Amino acid sequence: MRIVVAAAVAVAGFAPVAQAQEEAPRGDVTLRVAVTQEIDSLNPFLSITRTGTDVLRTAFEQLTTYDAATLAPVPALAERWEPSADKLTWRFTLRDGAVWSDGRPITARDAAFTFDLMMRDETARTANGNFVALFESVTAEDERTLVVRTRSPQATMTALDVPIVPEHVWADLDPGAPPTFPMVGSGPFVITEFKEGQYTRLVANDRYWRGRPRIDRLDFVYYRNSDAAVAALRNGEVDLVNRLTPAQFDELADEPGVSRNKAKGKRFNEILMNPGAADSAGNPIGDGHPALRDPVLRRAIAQSIDTRTLVEKVWGGYGEPGSGYIPPVFADFHWSTSRPFDIAGANADLDAAGYARGPDGVRVDPRSGRPLALRLLAHAGTNFDEQSAPYIKGWLGELGIAVQVQAVSDTKVNEATTRGTFDLAYSGWSANPDPDYVLSLQTCAARPGADGKGATPDSFLCDETYDALYAQQVAEFDRGRRAELVKRMQQRLHELAPMVILGYDDMLEAWRSDRFAAFQVSPDPGGPIMNQQSYWGYYSATPIARAEEGGNTGLVLGAVGGGVVLLAGVGWWLARRRAASADERE
Repeated sequence: MRIVVAAAVAVAGFAPVAQAQEEAPRGDVTLRVAVTQEIDSLNPFLSITRTGTDVLRTAFEQLTTYDAATLAPVPALAERWEPSADKLTWRFTLRDGAVWSDGRPITARDAAFTFDLMMRDETARTANGNFVALFESVTAEDERTLVVRTRSPQATMTALDVPIVPEHVWADLDPGAPPTFPMVGSGPFVITEFKEGQYTRLVANDRYWRGRPRIDRLDFVYYRNSDAAVAALRNGEVDLVNRLTPAQFDELADEPGVSRNKAKGKRFNEILMNPGAADSAGNPIGDGHPALRDPVLRRAIAQSIDTRTLVEKVWGGYGEPGSGYIPPVFADFHWSTSRPFDIAGANADLDAAGYARGPDGVRVDPRSGRPLALRLLAHAGTNFDEQSAPYIKGWLGELGIAVQVQAVSDTKVNEATTRGTFDLAYSGWSANPDPDYVLSLQTCAARPGADGKGATPDSFLCDETYDALYAQQVAEFDRGRRAELVKRMQQRLHELAPMVILGYDDMLEAWRSDRFAAFQVSPDPGGPIMNQQSYWGYYSATPIARAEEGGNTGLVLGAVGGGVVLLAGVGWWLARRRAASADERE
């Protein structure tokens, strides 16, 4: 049973993976997942893309994870934790008996090494540096006790989204180095092979502390576009696909052997506007149009994009128009507002601000004298970018702004938005149940060093008011008060308009239900299978034959706040999932 047949490569536009994908060993059960985004890195300190982090979450545990159903923090490598009265010292007790995939014990020294490296090394802070920004010290008191001291209270201590790495592997490595395979990890799967732009292969971790997965291999197979991925699903060459277009999702409704899942998305989609990119020292970098430093222009652009039309015409109604920065699925933290679509009003604002139109109808920046001719970077092969770009180009044309759409690879978009070499660019992030990470992307601290390393900027915003609110929310343990601070931060982003929040698309997924029982979704109900914040979807994968046999795979189903982990057989859980999806609940 091959993952990709050679004949399909030329016909359907598949990535050329056939030669590299050998036959699975007899008796092996492989879950083959189609992805349409290239992996930026499999280095746990560097990866920021949804596909890269999705893969890494299956291979590297964190101190805590999110409950599959409720998204509340629950034990992972740490089985319990206790803060001091002043919330400045946290003691984590690591799980007894957990081992790395090579059989070495997982100890508090591994966690201390991971955090200490991030504190000391700029490159190691690239992906998740916000989580250690307030750390004062990290020590391993003994094999199982990790002690973290912070300079001020940090509300994210039970939601540290940091993959813990083995000290005995990484102590002699450059934290920016590409990994070697197989990667020694602690999750349910082990990354054994990677071919850039082709596939990533993982095998079940026999030593995983929760219990071995019920599949033997997990392959992420890269396709250049969703049409090719859907064709592979129909042909039985892959088993699970997400980020379907509305048309594809609807067409699969009656496909034999295929079931669908429509989930509320955790992702916001945006157009970035370069507000004057600079490095961490404040030195200008990149080549963004200087007019975009003006918030009047940025607000006019935002006011000229009809997000409701994009949801209806491009997403076919499978989504919600943009409002706050935090997606509405996280209701406590979501700030709901709407910037009225008003091109006439935006034109009046630009007239008043001195952006006169030239003979060709294109406005001119009154400070630099440059025409408002802007580049819009889009991800090549991405349905939303390709279909929405003509709308945006047309609306901004009515505003007197000439737009040149440049469709490039995912890697080139990431590079340009990190180096500041863009005017406008499609982007987006999947938010966590705790909002700190995506909030940190808009801080001054997110700007890269002079060498372009050490941080992950989104829009290159650097605003004292926003940063002050960020510091307040991360120190606030009262959820209600913290939510109000987070909403004020979103209001500030709305005022400064370094980006346009276009909307929150539903996660449209499909899988071969003639091969696999229903997967665990997160949150449950209503969540996606493929989830960048956890591994539950892949860990729950159960071949139909093995589902009928029963089994003993353990799942964390409760245990909020550092208490006891409840392990249960998967049989009753699968039955419940079948009942819940019997009427195609989506």
